[in-house]
Amino acid sequence: MKEKYIDLMEKALSAYSDEHILRYFDQVKEEGLTEHGFPRLTSNIGILIAFGRRRDLLPIFLEMMDFCCASIPNRLAANDFSVREIISCLCEVERAGVVPEERTKKWRADLATIDPTKTYNRFVTTVDIYYRNWVLFTALSEFFRLKAGIGGSEEFLELQFLQQMQWFDENGMYGDDHHTQNHQPIQYDLVPRGLCCVLLNEGYRGKSYEVIDENLKKAGLHTLAMQSTIGEMAFGGRSNQFLLNEGWLICVLEFEAKRYAREGNAALAAKFKAASARALSLTEQWLNRAPIRHVKNRFPLETKYGCEGYGYFDKYMITVASLLYSAYTVCDDSIPFEPTTDRDSSVMRTTDGFHKLFLKCGGYALEFDTDADPHYDANGLGRVHRSGAPSAICLSCPCPATPNYTVDVETPFAFSLCSAVKQDGGWLFGANEDSAYEILTTSKTESEVSAELLCRFANGQAVKEAYSVREDGVAVTLSGEGTVGYALPAFCFDGTDSPEISVDEQSLTVSYEGKVCRYTTNGKILNLGKVAANRNGHYRTFLAQGEDNLWVKIEIV
Repeated sequence: MKEKYIDLMEKALSAYSDEHILRYFDQVKEEGLTEHGFPRLTSNIGILIAFGRRRDLLPIFLEMMDFCCASIPNRLAANDFSVREIISCLCEVERAGVVPEERTKKWRADLATIDPTKTYNRFVTTVDIYYRNWVLFTALSEFFRLKAGIGGSEEFLELQFLQQMQWFDENGMYGDDHHTQNHQPIQYDLVPRGLCCVLLNEGYRGKSYEVIDENLKKAGLHTLAMQSTIGEMAFGGRSNQFLLNEGWLICVLEFEAKRYAREGNAALAAKFKAASARALSLTEQWLNRAPIRHVKNRFPLETKYGCEGYGYFDKYMITVASLLYSAYTVCDDSIPFEPTTDRDSSVMRTTDGFHKLFLKCGGYALEFDTDADPHYDANGLGRVHRSGAPSAICLSCPCPATPNYTVDVETPFAFSLCSAVKQDGGWLFGANEDSAYEILTTSKTESEVSAELLCRFANGQAVKEAYSVREDGVAVTLSGEGTVGYALPAFCFDGTDSPEISVDEQSLTVSYEGKVCRYTTNGKILNLGKVAANRNGHYRTFLAQGEDNLWVKIEIV
């Protein structure tokens, strides 16, 4: 797998043509460093050169590295992220001997002039300052400076780590949303944990070591349950559905595999390695699509479909390579494992800040959001994946009502797999922000997992949703009073291709990339005549309708 990480780093870099790199450098020379995308690109080019790849880029790399090392100490430009990566690059090219020592000494001298209080955007001077994950990037950069003998302050970084320890919850997950404690983004749980895995892997044993390691161990086991059966990290909140997401996941999985191998638990070590292999395979599948896109859809790059304002190509595409390099450094290829399909049965419920429920069984993976952030997600069942099937064929993440990322439908609205009730000739949906979900029960056997949830609507009505997940599919039973419905998304456009959709009174079928998602019901299927949107593309919206009791079967084959 270590060789695969380097191969895919090179594949990610191939998304940038030589002309693109030169144009990007010209822009940065004119404007100066403004963020960490350019140093990240520089670092990854250098690392690949050190591994004997892309030696054709050596001349431009030398200029880029000169520019970064001279600029970083003298300009605020999200250096919190950049310093660690630039130092990793420097150490790799020194190891490989591909750059004259006189030049690397100059790079070291430039980076040694860093003043943490003037170079970094986010750092703390006392533990009661409220900053979140940026502080971990800052601390890790200082740790890498210390380890490489390029300055750095141990006292400074220990204060940063001490301040950060308060943000881990009882599951060991990191809560990053400092605006509302109720909408914690899943990506920004994985980012800090991934940084901590790199930190400990590189040898940190300072004052916060035991607390960090304890939280990583607790959350690591939950991470297995949260990863979908196709290898994808969980949805939830900002910066989701990017190719870089699985890079952070892989760092965590590789670290935990080493932990359990060291402890003598070969079975659990192998399980983490297999999970890492699935995430890597998913990344490779996306990187093999042409042209390469940095977000999990096939819309033209210039549309920025599915991206927040900060999630643009030049910054987030090369981040895939950066994370693959981090995974390379953590990976231990001596741990034996079989690259198996994920058919485990598990139930995992997060703390209220993350408000998620995960069910897995027989190759299916479900993720519920019971209190979704309406700018990114929607309440209800937001994901149904099956091993070997395209992620979006049923639903990979919900459709938000007021998306904080770019979509191209005129009137976005909340949509998920959820119950619905009649009101004034129309429908109220459990996906809506004013609906409330409560998890009633969960249970698990080797062959079946189940859960019951209660959806309360704004008009006072309530519907009980019962889910059973087995190898033959997902069975949903709704119980309510009067006419009840269950919302059905039908994937209709990924930005390039349009899946085939067929519907009759009691079945709805979506055919996409050689797989089929089939909904069947004892009720009647209605076409809602609207198109919902999420980061992956467009969904035609349907509804299964019945009286008092309704069942729906979801199969992906």
